[in-house]
Amino acid sequence: MNAPLAMTGYVIQPAPVATLPVQGTDKVFPIHRIYCVGRNYAEHAIEMGHDPSKEPPFFFQKNPDNITTDGKFPYPSKSSDVHHEIEMIVALAKGGDNIPAEAALDHVFGYGVGLDMTRRDLQGEAKKLGRPWEVGKAFEASAPCGPLVPAGEIGHPTSGAVTLKVNGELRQQGDLNQLIWKVPEMISYLSGLFTLQPGDIIMTGTPAGVGAVVRGDVLEGFVEGVGKIEVVVV
Repeated sequence: MNAPLAMTGYVIQPAPVATLPVQGTDKVFPIHRIYCVGRNYAEHAIEMGHDPSKEPPFFFQKNPDNITTDGKFPYPSKSSDVHHEIEMIVALAKGGDNIPAEAALDHVFGYGVGLDMTRRDLQGEAKKLGRPWEVGKAFEASAPCGPLVPAGEIGHPTSGAVTLKVNGELRQQGDLNQLIWKVPEMISYLSGLFTLQPGDIIMTGTPAGVGAVVRGDVLEGFVEGVGKIEVVVV
């Protein structure tokens, strides 16, 4: 429960801390920032019109309170072309600057399954104008996620199927071994750009097959060895 204003000194009530549940416990993981890796599967990069062999990694952000865990995705306003993107997510227990790739996995708390929902039409307009992507990526409820699973229980997945079904039909299919930039490399590269913090989340990229959703669709995401997520578009 949030403390009364008179006891906190805040002039308005602060927002609650965004969290993710930890599977098999009554604990929650507090979220600091969300970093998303763009075009991290070659076939997805190609379907988006890019040559993955010529690009260094790049990142955009979602907001911590974009994460939802209630199994519902409210179709957003100002868009008629909202796409699904299934991803493995990485949760950091430790942060730092300029983390060597060989030490990066020591910073990982665990892994989960998430969706990077995207207002593709608004993202496309922003790209054409050379503007940031927030309107297409960082809107309310744009990051439905499942519970985190500690690395101490499952290790650090480097291979395994990544799939998404819509109404029972397979739409996206890939494998973690197809990630262009592996988890240690992502952490190391990011830590050269930002001071990573405990509570940071990395969304690791999506395989090919992204596509539009409509109200009533049921999305079933799966990352082998990590978990699954089911979300209804409402």
